[in-house]
Amino acid sequence: MTHTRKFDDGLVRCAWVTADPIYVSYHDQEWGEKTTGQNELFEKISLEGFQAGLSWLTILKRREAFRLAFAQFEIPRVAQFTNQQVEQLCSEPTIIRNRSKILAVIHNANLIQDAQIDLTKLLWEFAPEPKAQRAFQWRATSPESD
Repeated sequence: MTHTRKFDDGLVRCAWVTADPIYVSYHDQEWGEKTTGQNELFEKISLEGFQAGLSWLTILKRREAFRLAFAQFEIPRVAQFTNQQVEQLCSEPTIIRNRSKILAVIHNANLIQDAQIDLTKLLWEFAPEPKAQRAFQWRATSPESD
């Protein structure tokens, strides 16, 4: 199984990328890059939730609509969404109209805000060290190897 392939523009990309310009742009400019910032991470978490059961390309094609629908993923604003706004979102054809997923985004905004969670610190403290900074560790397989 190959993990990469060469595209018509001569660049090599991951095999999961299609020729769709949205996917190519996402791969070339975002995928694998470190995301920081409350709203940026909140957006990623929220979109990942909407992606469950769907393709990532489906979400990417609707990302701008999601940003409009969810107040640019500004946590304090989303935390204040009302039942009326939930109903509007459930009938908005430009996003994924799953009530449970919509309510989860609002609930998560409230949790983050109420607990004063720093998403950058919380999420990135679990990331492994970059390979260049990892200390090489050798574990002997037998006492004679030590």
